[in-house]
Amino acid sequence: MIVVDDLHKHFGGFHAVDGASLEIRKGSITGLIGPNGAGKTTLFNVIAGVHKPTSGRVMMDGEDITGLEPHELFHKGLLRTFQIAHEFSSMSCRENLMMVPAGQAGEALWNTWFGRKRIADEERALRAKADEVLEFLTISHLADHKAGQISGGQKKLLELGRTMMVDAKIVFLDEVGAGVNRTLLNTIADAIVRLNKERGYTFVVIEHDMDFIGRICDPVICMAEGKVLAEGTLAEIKANEQVIEAYLGTGLKNKDKIA
Repeated sequence: MIVVDDLHKHFGGFHAVDGASLEIRKGSITGLIGPNGAGKTTLFNVIAGVHKPTSGRVMMDGEDITGLEPHELFHKGLLRTFQIAHEFSSMSCRENLMMVPAGQAGEALWNTWFGRKRIADEERALRAKADEVLEFLTISHLADHKAGQISGGQKKLLELGRTMMVDAKIVFLDEVGAGVNRTLLNTIADAIVRLNKERGYTFVVIEHDMDFIGRICDPVICMAEGKVLAEGTLAEIKANEQVIEAYLGTGLKNKDKIA
């Protein structure tokens, strides 16, 4: 579904992504791991249009999407979340979800005068869909809570919910487990697996929690120093000498420390 070919992103003399090449299979939940500074988030940002690549190419379903803007990729079904959730803090969780779909009737001044019924009908449909999403994510009890007042883990679920308000094809999740307690992390994992199995979502997940990666991801790709170092199952990755050295600077005898 996604093919990244010899991708580079330089910030001055720093090569954050340095010739990375990889493929994301449609229908997979792919884990992306690597030590801090490996270039994982920068790779996400380049694929998702946040940064323009210095060189290289990104393909999606056979189409060259290199350098497209985030809103253009959004309309193609490519979405991403961030390490720190970006919610509309003064709006309710339901309203945060209702904001997502583009091209709503209420955005046109003409419709506010002459298309009020259309706006009302659309808002009813969006509200129903938002409530369905909240129920799916098991946070329907938060529907009317201000998004800025819920926990970090609940905000991560809300971000996942935003992807459900449109026809997402592939979702890039950046450290979805950061600062999230184990119970909520399990809820997030369950939601990702259900979206993958029941709705055909493709996911790419950056995460440092290897239990989380091992539970939901296959394959797993490891990056280091801006390059793709290895790909395989988590067991294969953890047994890879280059991966161990990238994390620890040691030999295979310490492989169990990758966790």
